Amino acid sequence: MSELHYLTATELARLIKTRQVSAVEVLQAHLDRIEEVNPRLNAIVTLAAERALDAARAADATLSEVARSGAARSGAARSGAARSGELPLGPLHGVPVAHKDLVDTAGIRTTYGSPLFAEHVPDQDDVIVRRLRAAGAVTVGKTNTPEFGTGSHTVNEVFGATRNPYDLDRSAGGSSGGAAAALAAGLVPLADGSDMGGSLRNPASFCNVVGLRPTPGRVPDPSDLAAWYTLAVPGPMARTVDDVTLMLGAIAGFDRRSPYSIKEVFAPEPEQGVAGLRVAWSPDLGGLPVDAATAAVTAAAPAVFERLGARVEQVELDLSGAEDAFRTYRAWYYLLAHGDKSGLGPNTAWNVEQGRRVTGADLARAEVARSRLYQRMAAFFDTYDVLIAPVSQVPPFPVEHPYVGEINGERLPDYLSWMRSAYWISVLHAPAASVPAGFTPDGLPVGVQIVGRPFEDARVLRVARAFEQATGHGLRRPPL
Repeated sequence: MSELHYLTATELARLIKTRQVSAVEVLQAHLDRIEEVNPRLNAIVTLAAERALDAARAADATLSEVARSGAARSGAARSGAARSGELPLGPLHGVPVAHKDLVDTAGIRTTYGSPLFAEHVPDQDDVIVRRLRAAGAVTVGKTNTPEFGTGSHTVNEVFGATRNPYDLDRSAGGSSGGAAAALAAGLVPLADGSDMGGSLRNPASFCNVVGLRPTPGRVPDPSDLAAWYTLAVPGPMARTVDDVTLMLGAIAGFDRRSPYSIKEVFAPEPEQGVAGLRVAWSPDLGGLPVDAATAAVTAAAPAVFERLGARVEQVELDLSGAEDAFRTYRAWYYLLAHGDKSGLGPNTAWNVEQGRRVTGADLARAEVARSRLYQRMAAFFDTYDVLIAPVSQVPPFPVEHPYVGEINGERLPDYLSWMRSAYWISVLHAPAASVPAGFTPDGLPVGVQIVGRPFEDARVLRVARAFEQATGHGLRRPPL
């Protein structure tokens, strides 16, 4: 109990509900950790400490009220929940959570990482914030992101760069880099992220935590700008697969304002391990350059699944069309979302300029390419239950570098190219998890990517948990 800040969200929820520890005590442990560590990381950029304390006190008051109600009933009339100490509260009652600075939080500054919104305070919460609060979670603050989530390195002109807890001279990844760094360092047990081209998976890999890019529509994201845009999705991040599963249960669910929102209620698969599953292994996702240190770490993953009883086969993937489809749709979206803004940072401005060049013929070609790719992968998943591959093509790079310009001596044409191992998967409309896979000889984290059939998020989490439990890489804490 001396390190509450490193207990899992699942364990914290249990301890709070059974009144072995108060929500205020849990929150204060995390606030103390933030005060101690965050100045070195720059992971949480807006702290809502007093508001969080008010929420934690309210959570404890609710627990006391429920306990008094239970005590007032006779022993014979008490419910089974009261007898066992389990109280009828939200699954995240009193558990701290941080929100990415792209997510609107009513009354809490939300900058989107842009000087254009440096003092912006929304008057409404986004869906994911409302659902987490309804589940009982306590909002601690906002996590850093590059401007409008542009790129997989978390740095912006408002707050500066977020540093990697495992090596402060390295990037935490992005665009959910603040969330990943906060989780790894014990600043919060849960955080939300978002993922267009790997913005949730890449920082999870860089910071030795778990992140799930859900099937589009699993976590609704209503929009009056691009309601049918499926490349960008919100999702859960945590230090363990169980916590990601717990959080996904709180934020998933149908919302009629999202036209592709999934009506099926999310439920975890029974803990059956992976014995008998057919696992496809791709070390390079069809020919991408992969840094030698990253390749060496991820190459150990197939043997883990074989020991667990899965049938593993190395495959040659055909993801042709993913590059064109992703870049075309991304460019189109950036023009739509940010084309009317002046004073944008260089990465966002570059994306907008790419969008100005997109024609109707380009969109038609991208739609055909993505449709054919979807059908090829549907046939692929007739044979295999999951695909495993590197999350990122490189380990965490120096924090002062704006992006990766070269891999294995191969020069890359622009700042997006080093993220292909993540953004090619984004085009598939499939769930994908990043799970800790080990460390380079320099002690830098590397993640493995587990990709499943569309809508089989629970299967991906089941496989991810088996790998996590068999390896224990996520238990290694940063030297802070």
